[in-house]
Amino acid sequence: MRTSTFKTEFISGMHAAIPIIFGFIPVGIAFAIMARQAGFSIAQTCGFSICVYAGASQMMAVGMHTQGASIFAIILATFFLNFRHLIMSTCVFERMHPTTAKLKLLGSFGVTDESFALFTTEKEERCTIAYFLGMNCVMYTSWNLGTCIGAIASDFLPVIITASFGIAFYAMFIALLTPSISTNARLGLLVALTAICNTALVQVIPPSWAMIVSTLVCAFIGIFTVDLDNKEESTNE
Repeated sequence: MRTSTFKTEFISGMHAAIPIIFGFIPVGIAFAIMARQAGFSIAQTCGFSICVYAGASQMMAVGMHTQGASIFAIILATFFLNFRHLIMSTCVFERMHPTTAKLKLLGSFGVTDESFALFTTEKEERCTIAYFLGMNCVMYTSWNLGTCIGAIASDFLPVIITASFGIAFYAMFIALLTPSISTNARLGLLVALTAICNTALVQVIPPSWAMIVSTLVCAFIGIFTVDLDNKEESTNE
């Protein structure tokens, strides 16, 4: 790929991702405030977003840390929550024009729910590594900018405001689930079953392990009961 072409497609990708900024910065601020309330320093909070770059997992990890979960439990829960990225990465790179392994490795770090949705709905001629990296550049920068703002501002904002940001943790998971649940009734039932299972297990084992066990058990059930390709299921039942 010529340098001029790469630059043009990179800039096009940046333009396509601009609307995402308005979602990433507020949620990044919310994550940072949660992390600071959990005892993380400004450097640790910002470093978390720089190295991990997975909003839902970061919020979950902070929540588990607050509950006193072990490092092993946090890593295991994060692994299962992020396992969907393996499938999303495969879809992204199958649709992408041929490129080098090094650029694919760089691009894989930026595979998120938002970049996946945006890239896989683009026209085929735009599905290049340069376009994808341009998108990732804007998204990654806005997420870390939001984290930085929240980490610093948390020391100055009133308690009632910082406390209200805790709802972002639940809002993010609802946002991830709603599009799929709205078109798949069985998936909605599976989510409800997972919640019930987790609630029951919390009574007998630590919350962090209850979440891991309920996720694994219900995901196994979902393998045999949920068809994610069936878009008309919810209207037929």
